[in-house]
Amino acid sequence: MSKEYFASQALCLDPNGGLPRLLEIMARLRDPETGCPWDIEQSYATIAPYTIEEAYEVADAIEQGNMPELEGELGDLLLQVIYYTQMGREDGHFTFESVTKAIADKMVHRHPHVFGDESRDKSSDQQIVDWEKIKAAERAAKGTKTAGTLDGVARNLPALTRAVKLQKRAARVGFDWPEVGQVVDKIAEEAGELVEARDTLSHAEQVEEYGDLMFVMANLGRHLNIDPEEALRAANRKFKRRFEGVEAKLAERGKTPAQSDLAEMDLLWDMVKRDERAKQG
Repeated sequence: MSKEYFASQALCLDPNGGLPRLLEIMARLRDPETGCPWDIEQSYATIAPYTIEEAYEVADAIEQGNMPELEGELGDLLLQVIYYTQMGREDGHFTFESVTKAIADKMVHRHPHVFGDESRDKSSDQQIVDWEKIKAAERAAKGTKTAGTLDGVARNLPALTRAVKLQKRAARVGFDWPEVGQVVDKIAEEAGELVEARDTLSHAEQVEEYGDLMFVMANLGRHLNIDPEEALRAANRKFKRRFEGVEAKLAERGKTPAQSDLAEMDLLWDMVKRDERAKQG
């Protein structure tokens, strides 16, 4: 075997090889002659779902406050970037080095109050405004057409998160309810329309009305400074915890949920809630 192979092998097996080691491992995995068949077959499109999944697992580790788990999940997420940049190198589009240079240049350029001579005496809101101005100037310098207010909000974001981002963009140009009460009124209106749709409209129209209601609910969360995705995840965790409590109480009676009924499980649900409040109090 060649000297290059042995050098590559030594780097891949070096526990202190750092980032160069990881880059070399991915290059070896993708080698068309000696790599892993599965890795060789992958494309940008096939890897994308794993990237989304890994990002969620990072968020989950953060929510749990599990730092050892977070360390591992961050490695998994970094691997996704390494995967894309290796494919980009193979296709002649970009490299890991060009990607890191581009983002470093962007961060320096978009933070003149840190890396330049602009004053740091500004609020976070003002920084957001300045950020958008810098982005607009960058597009103009590239000859890119002026983007619409809502352009650039990723389509594959979770729907609630994307709703909030779209609403924030619209709010920047004044398209927003000034009072929370107006949002609450709109929720009541949309809920009424959904009830009416249930009785008189087609399923497709019911889906549309339900979507409208969820969109306004996301808007209410934004006005209350509540992340709807975070709130719903918390509600999911609470439901799971309490239903598991119901199952535990049923097990004490020698029963399973399938052997129970709604009335009994609803009663046990209330008992689980009382037990939780007693522990909290």
